[in-house]
Amino acid sequence: QVQLIESGGGLVQAGGSLRLSCAASGRTFRTYAMGWFRQAPGKEREFVGAIIWSNARTYYADSVKGRFTISRDNAKNTVYLQMNSLNPEDTAVYSCASTSYNGDYSPRDFQTWGQGTQVTVSS
Repeated sequence: QVQLIESGGGLVQAGGSLRLSCAASGRTFRTYAMGWFRQAPGKEREFVGAIIWSNARTYYADSVKGRFTISRDNAKNTVYLQMNSLNPEDTAVYSCASTSYNGDYSPRDFQTWGQGTQVTVSS
């Protein structure tokens, strides 16, 4: 079983940057990919991006492509979400998740979730 703990959320002005971290522990050797999702009030959870654990290949939602970057530190079992050029529409609770298989990166394909961290972007 994998446990995930996110950190790094907070309040930032539009145009600013934040970096989120997701530390994994437990049976991480079963992990195929790590994903980042976000959920704004009144909206469904949406895919932000993902990284394949073995080769660091990344995938991003169109809404964040070119602004957000996912990376990983194998030695620390940690995945990062670097968010630049933030705008108020990026305000949401951000969660990391892990999956043990190759799916289509919808939330249902991820088995383990962190508790989430709030990101608020002021205009």
